[in-house]
Amino acid sequence: MASPVSVKTPPVAEKDYFTDRSVLLDPYDYFETIRVHGPVYQIGSREDVVIVTGFAEALEVLLNTRDFSSWLNPDPLTPLPFAVESDDISALLAATPSGEMELMVAYDGDKHAAARSLLNPLFTPSRLKANEAFMRTYADDLVRGAVTAGGCELVAEVATPFVTMVIADLLGVPADDREAFRQLIDDAPPPGNMDAPESQSIHPLMVMAGYFARYIAERRALPQDDVMTEMANAKLPDGSTPDAMEVVKSAMFLFAAGQDTSAKLIGNALRRLCEDQALQQTLREDRKLIGPFLEEVLRIEGSTKATFRIARRATSIGDTAIPAGKRVVISLSAANRDPRRWEAPEEFRLGRPRIREHVAFGRGAHTCAGAPLARAEVAVILDRFLEHTSAITLDEAHHGPADARRIAYEPSYIIRGLADLHVKFAPA
Repeated sequence: MASPVSVKTPPVAEKDYFTDRSVLLDPYDYFETIRVHGPVYQIGSREDVVIVTGFAEALEVLLNTRDFSSWLNPDPLTPLPFAVESDDISALLAATPSGEMELMVAYDGDKHAAARSLLNPLFTPSRLKANEAFMRTYADDLVRGAVTAGGCELVAEVATPFVTMVIADLLGVPADDREAFRQLIDDAPPPGNMDAPESQSIHPLMVMAGYFARYIAERRALPQDDVMTEMANAKLPDGSTPDAMEVVKSAMFLFAAGQDTSAKLIGNALRRLCEDQALQQTLREDRKLIGPFLEEVLRIEGSTKATFRIARRATSIGDTAIPAGKRVVISLSAANRDPRRWEAPEEFRLGRPRIREHVAFGRGAHTCAGAPLARAEVAVILDRFLEHTSAITLDEAHHGPADARRIAYEPSYIIRGLADLHVKFAPA
């Protein structure tokens, strides 16, 4: 086996993945530009960051928890509070919180497994069945209202309230507080949004933490027959009782992260159906195809662009040497369009073989815990839209004609989602 080689920056005029507005709004040309230089690319303006665009290489990093830590998530630009002076910084990472409020997504190993186990009460068959009944009823009400009105701005008026209320129901957020949660989410910038004031970056999470802390304290003092009580009294895998704040952070993170990505996924999926009326009618006539359709949407335009790792020790990705402390952007979007893995990856193909092998939800220990919920949410609301309409189209007054579309995406290096989507409905 050949020895690893150092990654080199190609002599090209380069855009910065994290700050260049054209890349933030539409990253796909950028990914293809850097892909020609190999599946692991050194950002010229950031010598401590590489981007992984290859599918095999992305899997390699995602599954290698020995050499790569999730410490950087959700902010890959977090400064290291220590100097990298050796080939192994594992102990330093383990001993150093990654932020003011360290979240489950940044945990490694047993600590991550323990935090994730606190979500188990949410995903029992009985709880999921009750939540699916809620989401179908709520989706039907939202869709009927939008269709009766003849159109809507989908992201704010349907997608966001829908996923917010579904996750609130799953978590057992009291009905009186759900509107406050929805307003918090509406007012918060998406993760990685470079237009957001720095002062807003953690504020919504802090406010939600206050709510969840109260719920957990109340349920531990006075248990009730609800899912919040189950979470409050859940045990860690070793049988011990977790610190209340760990329960709070797990619930809060699932709420915030799942809400944003699922809402964006609904927008991405509906835009695809609006632009392809034949495909829309195919799904309307055979709803069993909604599942395969959604998987291909996740591959070609999933709502999570990237996840992040930092090298714990000197290692390699493929044949590229990676020193300890190197930051790694695992571009899920680019990996899902890697021509070495996917035939004609730029084409949308319903029924693509082995489609569920995409990495839109990550892979390995940090596979998105809410992936089954996200799939169910989007499938349910697409089904309701197709049931109550004979056609769904883009509103050309807002988005222009088919040959001159005006579509605005949010400028984020983490999330791929529409700023807005104005649609019109012809009732069934």
